[in-house]
Amino acid sequence: MKAILALEDGRTFACRSFTGSGEAWGEVVFNTGMTGYQEVLTDPSYSGQIVTMTYPLVGNYGVNDEDVESDRIQVAGFLVREYQDFPSNYRSTASLAAYLKEQGVLGLEELDTRALTRHIRNTGAMRAFISTEDLDPLACVERARNIPKMVGQDLAKVVTTQTPYSWIDGKPVFGQQDDIVLDRNIWKHKGEKLRVAAFDFGIKYNILRCLEQTGFEVVVVPAATRADVIRAMEPDGVFLSNGPGDPEPVTYAIQTIRALVGYVPMFGICLGHQLLGLAL
Repeated sequence: MKAILALEDGRTFACRSFTGSGEAWGEVVFNTGMTGYQEVLTDPSYSGQIVTMTYPLVGNYGVNDEDVESDRIQVAGFLVREYQDFPSNYRSTASLAAYLKEQGVLGLEELDTRALTRHIRNTGAMRAFISTEDLDPLACVERARNIPKMVGQDLAKVVTTQTPYSWIDGKPVFGQQDDIVLDRNIWKHKGEKLRVAAFDFGIKYNILRCLEQTGFEVVVVPAATRADVIRAMEPDGVFLSNGPGDPEPVTYAIQTIRALVGYVPMFGICLGHQLLGLAL
């Protein structure tokens, strides 16, 4: 099925869909990984973005239930040079196309990903529109230009967990009731492990795996959790996660971080590091 990628600067690319009809929009970026496309797809840091894989062949090992970084696909669209529809891997449970279709994400192939990558490398990430329904270049470019810019968008509130949860044995474990009380009784290993309260601004599961493997007990809290709630939990440390979007509009988190500075050791990566910088 014919498709088009249109950039806000007027450049367009002809391609084909391998997931059926549809339209999508977002900021177009690229990833240089030779493998790990399922991890890329489910990384909340890519929320609101159309991701291009620079490695030419994608889909050859399918997908499975284990190689995920969140509970769903996060990207707005997925662009590849060549899609392989017949996965060959003992861990594969479905094809990449079936995985994308199931979650309503448009995937395009037969795209000159090298040319696209060189272009956005030189000009910077920009807004893009992809479609199988409207193939008129001028109209699609105009639609790309009308997409909201990433600057000023608080996407952390879109991807964050709505409910606190513990990370136990490599997976999220939610409480039995909806209204979980965040206090010192939230911890399962009192006095046995160092306790880390992890803010979810778009956290990846592998970050939580690493924290647990290091020996920490981890409780993940929503992005808007207040400083007084964190203090009531009595953690030994606070972790500020990665995430999508612009850090400046995440004012609630900046205020919370500022109130927690000096309380316990605090460590931020990616968006969390930017928020920490804005709080100081």
